[in-house]
Amino acid sequence: MENSSNTLKDFVVYLEKPSKKWWMYVIGLSALVLIALIAAGFQIVKGQYITGMNDNVVWGVYEVNFIFVLGFSYAAAIISSIFQLAQIKWGKPMIRILEMTAVISLIIGPIYVLLCTGRIDRAYHLITFARLQSPMIWDFIAIMTDLFLCLAYLYLTHIKDFARLRDYADLKVSPLHKKLYSFLALNYKGSPEQEKNLNSALNILAAIIIPTAIIAYSLAAWLFGMNQRAGWHSSLMAPYFVLTAVYSGLALVTIILYIYRKTHNLYKYITNDHFNILGFLIVMFSLLYGYFSFSDYITMWYNQDLITAELLHKLGSLKEYGWLTAITVICTTVIPLFFIGLPFFRSEKTIFISSIAIIIGFWLKRYLIIVPTLETTYVPTQDMREGFMHYSASFVEWIVTIGGFAAFVLFFVVMSKFVPIISVSELEEDHKPFRFFFKTRSINNK
Repeated sequence: MENSSNTLKDFVVYLEKPSKKWWMYVIGLSALVLIALIAAGFQIVKGQYITGMNDNVVWGVYEVNFIFVLGFSYAAAIISSIFQLAQIKWGKPMIRILEMTAVISLIIGPIYVLLCTGRIDRAYHLITFARLQSPMIWDFIAIMTDLFLCLAYLYLTHIKDFARLRDYADLKVSPLHKKLYSFLALNYKGSPEQEKNLNSALNILAAIIIPTAIIAYSLAAWLFGMNQRAGWHSSLMAPYFVLTAVYSGLALVTIILYIYRKTHNLYKYITNDHFNILGFLIVMFSLLYGYFSFSDYITMWYNQDLITAELLHKLGSLKEYGWLTAITVICTTVIPLFFIGLPFFRSEKTIFISSIAIIIGFWLKRYLIIVPTLETTYVPTQDMREGFMHYSASFVEWIVTIGGFAAFVLFFVVMSKFVPIISVSELEEDHKPFRFFFKTRSINNK
């Protein structure tokens, strides 16, 4: 493969003076984040009554976002750690993207759940009045632990590239910028001992992150599964959450790779075979997800009581949530199996489009897990005001939701201006070309 200077040369052009387009992205995304912060502050001052949450539906879009975003985090951590431990060469270009996804998701996700609970000024009570019997405190501990591990892992994966940027003479950045690279490189010179120690540290962290991420997301699932509510009380909830997290994580990394491949002209490093493998994995997970979903619903239907029957009616009725259920099934199962599973339709673009559909489908799936269940009370009710029974998100909740997703994109835009989005040190290794049997129709790399 290309030598160090030639490989780095393909990336440093995106690290130097920002373009007008880059500034437009940053300003636009920052404006969305600022508006979301103002809306969140307005909610904190005025109280929860300006949201759509009520006595019945105490969780809404915020909780949906929390579970949805947290799934990206744990999926990214698991996948990147597997790539590291198994030394999967084709997966090395994705490790940095995956770990960046893990870190920013772990930062954004908990903000949503804090806004969902209300009285954010008492958030410190999670520490000062912690009850070890509560799954919520263990969820808090798991998130903080995973965030620390992912931050450490993300930093360690950057050290080699910081050293290369420090030593690259033609890099046109400010002196402060170069000093920062030098400081963050920790005097890394690439000696055999340093290489061994760094790889050992990465392997140890990866080995710790995998079970930590699985346990952490299982804890989030147990918040639902250990409840007696119809639709939640299931032993499948934890493996179901982990499966859907990895599935949606694969779709997200496919989207990010496709966008960066186009915008940064990375056809030489992100090849069609990367999309071939990701497409194959997406098809496999769509089948697994379909099996889990069928097992969940058939069990609910066969053993239904009065409340479960009411919930199933809501999920199937086109007058209530039937259309959302149909869209979820189409996006998460039908589209990937049709457009990726069938060779005639399969291409990098259809894999990309299918991945977007999967992301949309899983957001809706989280919504269907939370809102219809909370609208279905433990016992039948009547003569209840419509506003107390049903949930409709307010404009504040939608603004904060959009702002959180904008913050996610902003993080990537800013980080890709500071370091290469793909690890240059990994690309410099003499990898053998790989070919995968699961082919797209378009196989010409630019």
